Amino acid sequence: MPSSARRAAIQAIAAQGPLAPTDTDRGPLTEIYGSMVFNERSQRQRLPKAAYKKLRHTMQTGQSLDPAIADAVAAAMRDWAVENGATHFTHWFQPMTGQTAEKHDSFLSLTSDDHIINEFSGSALIRGEPDASSFPSGGLRSTFEARGYTQWDPTSPAFLRKGPGGVTLFIPTAFCSWTGEALDKKTPLLRSEEAVNHAAVRLLNKLGGEKVENVYSTIGLEQEYFLVDRRLADLRPDLLSCGRTLFGANPPKGQELADNYFGAINERVLGYMQDVEYELWKLGIPAKTRHNEVAPGQFELAPIFKKATVSVDQNMVIMELLRTIAERHGLKCLMHEKPFNGINGSGKHNNWSLSDNLGRNLLEPGSTPEDSLQFLLFLTATIRAVDRHADLMRVSVASAANDHRLGANEAPPAIISIFLGSQLEGVVNALLGRESLGASHVGEIRLGVSAMPPLPRDITDRNRTSPFAFTGNKFEFRAVGSSQSTAYPTTVLNAIVADSLNYLSDEIESRGANGNLKDVVHEIVVETLRKHERVLFSGDNYSEQWTAEAEKRGLPNLKDTATALPHFVADHNIALFESTKVFTRREAESRLNVMCENYAQQIRIEGATSTQMVSTLILPAAVRQQTLLAHSIAETRQALPDVELHAQEAMLREITSFIMELSSSLKKLEDKLRSFDDEDRGTIDLVNFCRDTVIPARAELRGVADKIEDLVDDSLWPLPKYREMLFHR
Repeated sequence: MPSSARRAAIQAIAAQGPLAPTDTDRGPLTEIYGSMVFNERSQRQRLPKAAYKKLRHTMQTGQSLDPAIADAVAAAMRDWAVENGATHFTHWFQPMTGQTAEKHDSFLSLTSDDHIINEFSGSALIRGEPDASSFPSGGLRSTFEARGYTQWDPTSPAFLRKGPGGVTLFIPTAFCSWTGEALDKKTPLLRSEEAVNHAAVRLLNKLGGEKVENVYSTIGLEQEYFLVDRRLADLRPDLLSCGRTLFGANPPKGQELADNYFGAINERVLGYMQDVEYELWKLGIPAKTRHNEVAPGQFELAPIFKKATVSVDQNMVIMELLRTIAERHGLKCLMHEKPFNGINGSGKHNNWSLSDNLGRNLLEPGSTPEDSLQFLLFLTATIRAVDRHADLMRVSVASAANDHRLGANEAPPAIISIFLGSQLEGVVNALLGRESLGASHVGEIRLGVSAMPPLPRDITDRNRTSPFAFTGNKFEFRAVGSSQSTAYPTTVLNAIVADSLNYLSDEIESRGANGNLKDVVHEIVVETLRKHERVLFSGDNYSEQWTAEAEKRGLPNLKDTATALPHFVADHNIALFESTKVFTRREAESRLNVMCENYAQQIRIEGATSTQMVSTLILPAAVRQQTLLAHSIAETRQALPDVELHAQEAMLREITSFIMELSSSLKKLEDKLRSFDDEDRGTIDLVNFCRDTVIPARAELRGVADKIEDLVDDSLWPLPKYREMLFHR
């Protein structure tokens, strides 16, 4: 039998059924959707007509908000929030921790005669002042330079969050220092939106036709996660401290049978998912898809795509709700990219595109993409952008956690390439004169069952190994990690494409398109594609052949975070940031410092947790097994002196040998951790030290510990095992 704590947890799980819904009076979806959001309907009902029009114009176009309407918006927002039970408001922002931050203030204000009133002014809406000294700044601010500001982002709607004892108004904001430098992930994203807007509008208006006023990026985010019963998770120090298991022998059954993917959803999990969805719908987050993922205990939630700045905010809410609602259901939601060794980890596919104020998706190829100047230019700009800044895209998804996934036959490799699909490949090859463009062979699929009508076939297959794949009218950036904010990957995509759109506009202007615009564009597209086609690849991105081919093509292969991070401040990337006004050099360098510090601290925490678990849990269990065997041999020999005990003695020698090996590996890791801060290392040197020294020592320790798990009597093993965490729900 398992250890007493594990046994009690397993018995409790077996006895538990699905919980009743948290909110039993849900009502029709059409009525509850967006009910907790200060959305267009609420704004129209409560704002003066002029203020409403100006606010909506800002939200739709990203153009500057008229400060004169701030008081009217604040009053309407306050009244709406108070009527829905709110007592407090918070400026909700995204510092460089990768999480969100909030400081709550009540609406309460005292009058001169000591009466209380609900008060919320335009100035309180527009600006907050949290202490900035304890947030990461990467060297932008000294500890004593504490002043920071939050500033209302009117492009993302305010919303209400209901807590155990009340309701709070959440106001999305940006976060900057007293010097005006960005201290968050939201500000660069908003800047990148302006960059891609200006560049895209400039190019579109050169093509003639109806005048375009605004372009914005859209993203749809597929969020993967694991669920573990909380009673088991609480017995795992590594899950509590690191969000992933640092030890654990592989179970006899994992995902080998492919029986979990899209399988029937466990009732308890389904109840949890339904609670999450109703909370999201009330917040105006269009949760669309739910299903079992590939690994046991792994699931996915996907909303409908929206404007990128709103989707990034909403994904942070999704992650928070997935965690908090899991606690109500007695579950632990794991967002880590690799919670369990030996089975698939989790990602967050970022489906990115561009749209304009005329309602057009600018990456929609149409039935004849070869004839659409607009589509060819935007496709070419994207190809050029990815080829020129593949290293920056790689850095945007780099982390210690994501290093466990990328290139592990479960996620795209670290080599950034583009999959276009057969139709667009044919267009590109025809443009480059390699082959004539044949007729489209989309056709139909017939299954040979007379009752079933023909099935329309998509224009191209999918390539699930590609890090950046065209999927019909958008690009899917598949390398994003499940736990990370999508602000940086989207910021980078916007910035690099904006740069290439400006390049194409410059080329059109320099060549004088007054003659035949189509010929000029065709010439520019062909030249640009020929120069940057090396980034296009349609085969198996996991194969060794592709790694060799990519090296021949000169594509960067930044295999791990330590290798990738320095590229963030490479000269060509700094030039990009400065030309698009997404980061100043100081802001870019500060981000590098923060990313290096986060990486090093995560490795240090995992190393320290590993040594504690081995010293206090795993090694004592191994010694108890050794003692049990030794006593058994001694007592058996005394009772039966003539019996050979080769099997028992072999078991004792084996566990003794592993105990010695484990103790040796433990000392190695402890020595590495002690020298963590001994030397005056720079940020990159510290990251390299972690990769080259601490991580191998920790891996060696784990290798021995996992072998011991398979030798120790199950009743002596103190940690919930993989088979229990993955399959007991």
